[in-house]
Amino acid sequence: MDPAVLREDMVDSLEHHAKGVVDTDATALAMRTVPREAFVDDERAAYADQALEHRDTRVLAPSTVARLFEALGVDAGDDVLVVGAGIGYTPAVAAELAGPRHVHAVDITRELVHDARRNLADAGYPEVLVDCRDGARGLPEYAPFDRILVEAAAVDPPRALLDQLADDGRLVMPRGRGPDQSLVAIDADGTERVHGPVAFDPLLVDGEQPTALERNRTEREDAERAARAAQTQTGWERDWIEWD
Repeated sequence: MDPAVLREDMVDSLEHHAKGVVDTDATALAMRTVPREAFVDDERAAYADQALEHRDTRVLAPSTVARLFEALGVDAGDDVLVVGAGIGYTPAVAAELAGPRHVHAVDITRELVHDARRNLADAGYPEVLVDCRDGARGLPEYAPFDRILVEAAAVDPPRALLDQLADDGRLVMPRGRGPDQSLVAIDADGTERVHGPVAFDPLLVDGEQPTALERNRTEREDAERAARAAQTQTGWERDWIEWD
């Protein structure tokens, strides 16, 4: 089937009162325009309203993407930071709303960064900047941002991201732990609005990504510290403990 027809059907279903997750013409137009099949290999899966898996990360369902952007409220010309580039689809939607040169995305997993860059270029958005970063630290060299979208859950918004908001900026993120998460929009002045329950993976910090070398290094360092601590023992313990 023609992907354009599948896109129309997808957005129509998101606007329908049964789901009702698309309320604005801007979000509807952006999602009708971005060729999701450029980001998901299986054309029918690309337009099904379900989450997918790619490189041990979750690819958000279209209805979830719609909810994020309705809460974010991106206008043309807004400088946008997407924390969690993933396969690149969310940054592409942001590019349709704000303009490609205004969109920046980061992901902690290098393989995903490469995938997102390739997918965005194939879909017609090569100007979107995608970098490999610890998302909790943001992208300070491009700050301030009018809108920051975090595609992973945390108990509290990272301080660095709040500091990178413009004076009238807004940050949207899943807030909470485990099953107790809500989608929240936090304005730079501290105003907070809740947009219903959600379920997202936790925000990873450097060293927690699946392919991180830091994991092995940390385990080794822990073992070395334990060995050094053992060697510093003095007194009666040395007489009967086998330190090796």
